Amino acid sequence: MIYIKPKQQGVALIIVLLIVAIVSVLATEMGGRLQLQIKRSSNIKDNNQAYWYAMGAEQYARKSIQKLMEEDGEVIHLEQPWNQEFIYPIEGGGIQAQLIDMQSCFNLNALKVATSGEGGTSLLAARKEAFMDLLDNIEPEIPSYNRDLVRDSLVDWLDTDNNPQDVGAEDSEYESRQFPYIAANNYMVDKSELRLINGVEMTWLRELLELACVLPNNNLFEINVNTVSEENAAVLAAATGLSLSDTNSVLASRDPEGFKDVASFLALPSIQALKLSSDKQKRLKVKTFHFILHTKAQYNDATFAMQTLFKVDPSNNVSIIRRDFSGF
Repeated sequence: MIYIKPKQQGVALIIVLLIVAIVSVLATEMGGRLQLQIKRSSNIKDNNQAYWYAMGAEQYARKSIQKLMEEDGEVIHLEQPWNQEFIYPIEGGGIQAQLIDMQSCFNLNALKVATSGEGGTSLLAARKEAFMDLLDNIEPEIPSYNRDLVRDSLVDWLDTDNNPQDVGAEDSEYESRQFPYIAANNYMVDKSELRLINGVEMTWLRELLELACVLPNNNLFEINVNTVSEENAAVLAAATGLSLSDTNSVLASRDPEGFKDVASFLALPSIQALKLSSDKQKRLKVKTFHFILHTKAQYNDATFAMQTLFKVDPSNNVSIIRRDFSGF
């Protein structure tokens, strides 16, 4: 039998209390970490589920585009099912998806034109003129000098040399800034790059971005006259040279199922009056080969947003050329 002196009994009690306190703290900490781990696992599971919902919507859209091209691919217009917003409720969440024609916006990469080949200089000049027409129809109004600055700087951003256009900008301009960088000298990957271009101002950038788009590694400049809406009428005005008011009149009088062919569009009196060059006529189409899908999937507390760019080849095969994981 161990005998503890009276003075040592108080010390032993303190030690016991300290051990109990330490065990309680450890138990609380372990319980908190366990709850955090459970919540983390739950979030991962929900995020993965939302991701696969979005991927399912992408595959559904891919098959829908292929079916569209096989059945009605010769004429693409806004009254077809592809233009309807897709909303699918699911227990604990849902899927929201919208297909958009990427040939109803102005491809910024269209200004990447090699001037060394035959006709390259005139082609670039024509596309620069179209981009200027687009800037002319931006609200709020962009000052004339700024329009010239942005146009030439965009060409310099895309071309492969380091020789600035008349009022353009190359590496020397961007390297002199507080946070220096250099021109891409290549195709744009995303239209958000426009923020880096010399002369661009935040006061009108949002309006320009709503009319612009980017086809990766592609300087295609073809506009589907059937899928341009009144909201982006400035794109069709830029492609044809029509005034914005005349373009809105054309779109307002357009048949719900669009024009059956380009010749029907060119036969309009307002279009005939323009006496469009062969180059401008080639810009106008009633078919589309590029679509972008905006998807937003929700499951419990998780939200997943994705943009998928589709390309249709001449055999009507649909391929995915880009995915962006960002806001809807």
